[in-house]
Amino acid sequence: MTTLSYAVSDSATMLRRNLRHALRYPSMTVSIVAMPVMILLLFNYVFGSALGTGIDGTATGSTEYIDYIAPGIILMAATSGALSTAVGVSVDMTEGIVNRFRTMAISRASFLTGHVIGGVLQTLASITLVIGVALAMGFRPDATPVEWIAAGGVLALLTLALTWLAAGIGLVAKNPETASNLPMPLQFLPFIGSAIVPPESMPAGVRWFAEYQPFTPIIETLRGLLMGTPIGDSGITALAWCAGLTLVGYLWARSVFNRGATR
Repeated sequence: MTTLSYAVSDSATMLRRNLRHALRYPSMTVSIVAMPVMILLLFNYVFGSALGTGIDGTATGSTEYIDYIAPGIILMAATSGALSTAVGVSVDMTEGIVNRFRTMAISRASFLTGHVIGGVLQTLASITLVIGVALAMGFRPDATPVEWIAAGGVLALLTLALTWLAAGIGLVAKNPETASNLPMPLQFLPFIGSAIVPPESMPAGVRWFAEYQPFTPIIETLRGLLMGTPIGDSGITALAWCAGLTLVGYLWARSVFNRGATR
């Protein structure tokens, strides 16, 4: 077998290990799904009538408002998924299993690869469940199959980017409790974007931040693909943010992991 074949085989083994852990301890996965679902229920049924009034300059109720907020809440499911990866990596680092892996004849890259791929799969499953809940609540996208595939691709790229960042967070966190808290800004950053209300309704300084932070163009791209609203240059910007965050997260996580191996 070639070096690449060994790396792929070892990564697949690590992936199976992480997925079995997720099945054995499902509470983390349940909490990841519960957070965006609770936010969707809260903002649609409790605040929907008030917040829905004025979207796009028209008086709308909660029925129409869910079509506006659903893409943003679906994106929040991707940000929530980063939590499980950060905690999982931190648990392995603090319990000493990584040191044991380093003494074994396995690919060094397989540890992070297994965690990242496992985290991406779990998060995409969570996103699917959140979409199902949104549809049950009245979300009615008019996307074509091609647009659904494009939206899924954007979500997959974002999930990959956030999962690599989460892996880096898990590596630098001193304990799992810290690892569970550090990704919190990622989970709430969409609120200061276009997830809940348009940036145009915000004060000047907050509006500027909302328009130029990474999640707003991604939300607008998802909303455009699913609901047929104008995308403009948000699509290119969204892809650029996803690619940049993936690269930063990958290089950071690999650097921290390799630096730990030389200590």
